[in-house]
Amino acid sequence: MRLVGSNGEQVGIVPKSQALEVAQKEGLDLVLIAPDSRPPVCKILDYSKFLFDQKKAKSSQRKKQKQTQVKEMKFRPATDDADYETKLRLVRNFLEHGDKVKINVRFRRYEMVHTELGVEMLDRVAEDTAEVATVESRNKLEGQQLSMILAPHRKKH
Repeated sequence: MRLVGSNGEQVGIVPKSQALEVAQKEGLDLVLIAPDSRPPVCKILDYSKFLFDQKKAKSSQRKKQKQTQVKEMKFRPATDDADYETKLRLVRNFLEHGDKVKINVRFRRYEMVHTELGVEMLDRVAEDTAEVATVESRNKLEGQQLSMILAPHRKKH
């Protein structure tokens, strides 16, 4: 097997018994790094420290990831202008922070006859948020509500 020393230097190709002997002398472990290569590669290292470093690197990668959430905003076909502006401001805020937003227009009883009012409301929201968001899915009628999903624009680095 090919042996890599504890300092990272190449020891060379040695028999398994000699590699175990060297590892025991140094008080470290003999770890099989690449079992599929010819000859297999082993390294002398402190295995518990190796596992700790791997776990720490994995958790730091997880911390750097950005979790996107889907926020939800409910409108009605007859939402007043003042309420509309307030909700639109919140939607923009969510989008600027990198979250997706699901816009729902909820219909009651006889409002279901005029679903075109809901479509107009969704089109208005899409138009008013066009500079910060793109429409990911448009005008899905689910039961008594019409919905659309907005996603923030990708930031250019």
